[in-house]
Amino acid sequence: MHANPTLREQVRASAENRPGVYRMFGPGNELLYVGKSVHVRTRVLSYFRAERGKKAWELIHETSRIEWEYIPNEFYALIQEMKLIQQWQPRFNVQHKRKRIYAFVKVTAEAAPRLVPVTRVIEDGSTYYGPFPRVKSVALIVRELAQILGLRDCPGSTPVFFGDQTEMFNAGRIPRCIRAELQTCLAPCCGRPKEAEYNAAVDTARRFLEGRAERPLARLQDDMEAAAKRMDFEYAGVLRDRLERLTTFRDQLVAFRGRVENLTFVYRVPGFAGDDRVYLVRRGRIRRQLPHPKGKAARMRVAEAVEEVYGEADTGPAALTPQEAAEILMVARWFRMNPKERKRTLAPDDWLAAKAN
Repeated sequence: MHANPTLREQVRASAENRPGVYRMFGPGNELLYVGKSVHVRTRVLSYFRAERGKKAWELIHETSRIEWEYIPNEFYALIQEMKLIQQWQPRFNVQHKRKRIYAFVKVTAEAAPRLVPVTRVIEDGSTYYGPFPRVKSVALIVRELAQILGLRDCPGSTPVFFGDQTEMFNAGRIPRCIRAELQTCLAPCCGRPKEAEYNAAVDTARRFLEGRAERPLARLQDDMEAAAKRMDFEYAGVLRDRLERLTTFRDQLVAFRGRVENLTFVYRVPGFAGDDRVYLVRRGRIRRQLPHPKGKAARMRVAEAVEEVYGEADTGPAALTPQEAAEILMVARWFRMNPKERKRTLAPDDWLAAKAN
């Protein structure tokens, strides 16, 4: 079996050595592979020189059609490649193909909110914190945080009754699980806490998830010291490990929040043949891309876009999908691997001030 010589000649005649994303199709219009390169022509032609037995050789011998689109710069070519791979799941792609599962901590919108580890964000009125890459560890942390603060982890369908709720039979209600007896749950299933008391615990959980509350850690520290004083060293060790996990998680929350907040700027990227672009990045997501303005009217158009993107209310983590989470992490990685690119960024207000002159 030989690679299609006509296909190779088409690439030689038509493709240019400029940044872009290319797509390779097989029989039946199956998308086999998506790739990106800063030199599309050279990269695609290299497949025709692949040695037998190599993945590239197998790919090009199944390919019946190649398409490409030029993108002015490597930065956005990388983003576009990821999006296409996640959307179409081409058979020959490995990187980005498996939609990485991210964890979110969901604070439910219920009468007595719960903390729930989830891997999907939906529009249900809940608040979501994340994304976090380690799903299992997040589930463990959520369970421990709920126990420390006394938040329920029963099914959402469980009836809820607060102590200050006017109901004749509140006093006679029986707890529905052993956590109430162990005092690791405030037990709104049987009307024990007042609504304000439970909501205060939920608020502490929210602030902890935002990296702004030390109370759960302080409580664990006190319990650990008390266990050590009564020489219950085994339980003190359990609490120590729990404290270490929560402290590490808190530090990760603060670090991640800081990294995402730090990825809010106007990013100018030089492009092929002078096709410079401006990317409006907010909390790690590319909200808009425009040609870099070269005249007064163009500057006005970009200024309007800047005011619109950065002036609108930030819906926060609840607006994220796993795909958008992947984009945030990729943008973060781009600037981590290319630290000099930060010199091309400006805070929105600084960009507007500079362009007004």
